[in-house]
Amino acid sequence: MKKVHIIGAGLAGSEAAWYLARKGIPVVLYEMRPKKFTPAHRTDLFGELVCSNTLGGIDVTTARGLLKKEMEIFNSLIVEAAKKTAVPAGGALAVNRQDFAAYITEKLSQHPLIEIIREEVTKIPENEITIVATGPLTSDTFSRYLIEFLGEQSLSFYDAIAPIVYADTIDYSKCFWGSRYGKGGDDYLNCPMTKEEYERFYNALMEAEKVPLKEFEKEAYFEGCMPIEEMAERGKETLLFGPLKPVGLTNPKTGKRPYAVVQLRKENKEGTLLNLVGFQTKLTYPAQKKVFRLIPGLENVEFARYGSIHRNTFINSPKLLLPTLQLNKNANILFAGQITGVEGYPESAATGIIAGINAEKLIKNTEPVYPPPTTIIGGLLKYITEADPDRFQPMNANFGLLPVVKAKGKRARRKIQAEKALKDIKEWAGNVL
Repeated sequence: MKKVHIIGAGLAGSEAAWYLARKGIPVVLYEMRPKKFTPAHRTDLFGELVCSNTLGGIDVTTARGLLKKEMEIFNSLIVEAAKKTAVPAGGALAVNRQDFAAYITEKLSQHPLIEIIREEVTKIPENEITIVATGPLTSDTFSRYLIEFLGEQSLSFYDAIAPIVYADTIDYSKCFWGSRYGKGGDDYLNCPMTKEEYERFYNALMEAEKVPLKEFEKEAYFEGCMPIEEMAERGKETLLFGPLKPVGLTNPKTGKRPYAVVQLRKENKEGTLLNLVGFQTKLTYPAQKKVFRLIPGLENVEFARYGSIHRNTFINSPKLLLPTLQLNKNANILFAGQITGVEGYPESAATGIIAGINAEKLIKNTEPVYPPPTTIIGGLLKYITEADPDRFQPMNANFGLLPVVKAKGKRARRKIQAEKALKDIKEWAGNVL
């Protein structure tokens, strides 16, 4: 039987290798550590967690809690390892990092169908069925190869992420839809500010706590990824000529141009998620919640994703990938993990499962598949392959990716969505596995 080649033994690569080996498919798993390390990794263990030791909430009314429940249906190695090495963390699934990575490494190393090669891969074996799961800190050599292989505008090296909020948590009575000078229709939701409201926002922004950049991330500032708080430090009126400029906008409720305007843009076709335009930031998550809720209309807003700026190599998936995670120019090559533009540990691992499923389909000459969009896994795949390729940024698991349901209260809505997701993923798994 042909082998599947997997490049990278992070969460996605490990998950894909485990799925395939358990299905009787031989795997060649490549990992460059310990011969070559990334700026963030410290061990040679598979599935090493570098930013946090938590995989998010447990309850299915949280997006990551639901995602992990979906993953368990496929006998996820990552969820299994997390449960085996869990440490107390309230409503979250947190792990002992060393034990977690050691558990994954031992499981994969002992499986007779997994061949492990400890060396840096510098090009994709194009005639083999290959899963690329090199992660957010893909080596410079392989990154240069990908640029050449995929095309000049195919690869990004930094997230400059603005916060995304749930559309149904906005107070629309304080906002209005429209575009500057009336061009483009009602493409933006505008949150107008008076001078007093702007000054209160500006002062809070200047005083807010920030996350320091790691040494290897500092060049992000030279990539046109200026955080909003950095722009604001150049002067009190700088933002009024940047992302908060009111030029070309008239508030229909007053007939006047506002002093400042924060614009939000639809993040998905359904309009359940809105992006704060130009608000990429290094503020801490609590600071973002406090400061950005000073914006009129966003006082009680809930965040689907907070803003950030950090090193993260990812491809332009909407332009390059099919929903099956196959490369559209070579269907034998699949991508998985954060390099596809999913954000977060369980999200990364979940795409490894789907890549593993479809690598098996290719080995057996059957049609590749993808989960329904009523599931968190399916919603993520739909987003990363259907988003606007000109504005594509990574996305984490959130309920805004799922179809809207009607019910009183957020928890009730999420409970309905979760029940539907689990029913559909189980049915889908039963049909395709």
